[in-house]
Amino acid sequence: MRLQKYLAACGVASRRAAEKLIDAGRVAVNGETASIGQTIDPDADDVTVDGRSLRQDEKIYIVLNKPANTVTTARDTHGRKTVLDLVEGAKARVFPVGRLDMDVEGVLLMMNDGELAHRLIHPSYQIDKTYIACVQGHVQPAALEKLAAGVKLEDGMTAPTRVEVLKNGRSSTLLRLTLHEGRKREVKRMCAAVGHPIRSLQRVSFGGIDVEGLRPGEWRYMTAVEVAHLRELTEL
Repeated sequence: MRLQKYLAACGVASRRAAEKLIDAGRVAVNGETASIGQTIDPDADDVTVDGRSLRQDEKIYIVLNKPANTVTTARDTHGRKTVLDLVEGAKARVFPVGRLDMDVEGVLLMMNDGELAHRLIHPSYQIDKTYIACVQGHVQPAALEKLAAGVKLEDGMTAPTRVEVLKNGRSSTLLRLTLHEGRKREVKRMCAAVGHPIRSLQRVSFGGIDVEGLRPGEWRYMTAVEVAHLRELTEL
């Protein structure tokens, strides 16, 4: 097996990120610094990253209802609670698929399947992500049309977005937005760009996977049907 594929299978990183680890000299095979393209025998060779030995764990797929005030990272230098702290009882080490801002709640997928995780966040697979946003002000049709058609941000135009009004009031509006891009803080920036900054944001679906029945901070293992669905979406 190629080394970068093995690293992805162990949940260390996506194949592309694994290549960067190898190129940086952080990966060794049987005590020798590894090289990109190297092949290994998973049953016989000892692979280490930063001196830590790896083993190919059973694939684990988790859905977490991420609460606010939790960071989407493996560890935090400021001592804040991380999403990994919330899944300490999992059968194997997992990592988050993409990121949610600290103040954003809702669906966060976590797994140790590097190849699937990489495809789920890669823009070419156009995986739908649905959000419920409470925004400031009474949203007019013109603003909805801009969101739907694409909004010009500092890093370019956004892709078309499915948007609907769930509740429209004088001081705030509740929107449902479905998009497949994954730019940093994209939903917040889009809404602000059309004059309606976000008050609160929740992701309610990622690739059709939701957190129904889970309170904030709770998690569950994905069903075999859900995993198969994600693999089909990403052509695995």
